[in-house]
Amino acid sequence: MNGFDPAQDPRAYRDALGSFATGVTIVTVPSSDGPVGIAANSFASVSLDPPLVLWSPAKASKRFDYFKDAPHFAVHVLDSHQRAICDAFSRDKHAFDGLDWVTGDHDVPHIRGCLARFECTLDAAHDAGDHIIIVGRVNHAAFRDGQPLLFQGGRFVGIEG
Repeated sequence: MNGFDPAQDPRAYRDALGSFATGVTIVTVPSSDGPVGIAANSFASVSLDPPLVLWSPAKASKRFDYFKDAPHFAVHVLDSHQRAICDAFSRDKHAFDGLDWVTGDHDVPHIRGCLARFECTLDAAHDAGDHIIIVGRVNHAAFRDGQPLLFQGGRFVGIEG
């Protein structure tokens, strides 16, 4: 294992972070432009009591303004067979065409068939360098059995077992 200064070698830092496998999510919000979604792997649980989760959009994202102050949003955990959904939202904020989705509370888009969904109200937003940390209070959650879509080392990976 070779050590390095992340400030001097941001590419190596990014590669080191990529060693950690993450689940893949789609975060959705309503907007005056219609429903908007973004692929995110920066999702994590924060607290059981109260029920809180977080995710971190990049400030440089063209979609950042849709999410930074959204009072309500949903986080969808993708199933291993839903890579096409991730690919679609990576390219297009309005990638709802052809998806099975409905409008939930507060007009938040809900993608059906995902492994889990967390319906949230904005609890806090914290500045964090080139991202912000959005903390959501989970008002409702749903899940089913299945294998998650995972991302590690710049590629999608699966679970053996």
